[in-house]
Amino acid sequence: MSNGLSSPWVHLGHLDDLWFQIAGTLCNLRCHHCFISCSPTNHSFGYLSLETVRRRLEESVALGVKEYYFTGGEPFLNPEMVPILEETLRYGPATVLTNATVLKEAWLQRLAAVERQSLYSLEFRVSIDGYSPETNDPIRGEGTFRRAMEGTRLLVQFGFLPIITIARTWPEEQDHDIRERFRRVLSEAGYERPRVKILPTLLLGAEVERSRGYAEHEQVTAQMMEEFDTGKLVCEHSRIVTDRGVHVCPILIDAPDSLLAENLADSLRPFQMSHGACYTCYQYGAICSNATQSGG
Repeated sequence: MSNGLSSPWVHLGHLDDLWFQIAGTLCNLRCHHCFISCSPTNHSFGYLSLETVRRRLEESVALGVKEYYFTGGEPFLNPEMVPILEETLRYGPATVLTNATVLKEAWLQRLAAVERQSLYSLEFRVSIDGYSPETNDPIRGEGTFRRAMEGTRLLVQFGFLPIITIARTWPEEQDHDIRERFRRVLSEAGYERPRVKILPTLLLGAEVERSRGYAEHEQVTAQMMEEFDTGKLVCEHSRIVTDRGVHVCPILIDAPDSLLAENLADSLRPFQMSHGACYTCYQYGAICSNATQSGG
């Protein structure tokens, strides 16, 4: 939903973060709240090749990019994911957003060795949306809690300390209790000081069917942006590469106006905050960042 010309514009302050839609919209899961409706059959966006990523990494150097993010779909469905991360760690810190259900020991062993030799860190963000099969699996699919916990244990085994990201599907006042339940479950599984981040749901894609879409009043206005720190918005310091080109942010890739250019240099133009999802970012800040809410 758009409120047209009344929507404010955000100027890119500096291109700090570069994202890659590395697996397109292909995922081994079909989560009921996925804002771009990723699934085993969604081929709206395709994989990015190692060569494409390498070209964008080289392009990013002159623009001062400080950090790289990989999302999907499920990134590890991309058969070149491990060499892509190896290449990226030559340029800067990297973060992978994963459901952790398809991880293999050989991959993590190889990546742990590469990170030890790199100047830069490799982070993993693991999506688990309930602290038990009963609370997680109705959202993410039968058996996904067990598989995600196994993947988390594997990451910890190889020395990674994944950020556990949880989409809020409960009243916000329950956040503290939910976070503590997650902390206990993760600690019992061997992750002694878990890093936890609770995210708001985005009222897009599959979430529209699960709950609702954005209401007409849930829009950012020019008045709301007065004295607002735009540095809190992902569009102020990020861009994302898909197989179609460069888009403004990871949340809006399905929106036609999110496609800004074919290359990074031409994508550095302002973007109009005319989408309901912009309202969520306004409310919660850069929800795509790695900042956590609990150190365990």
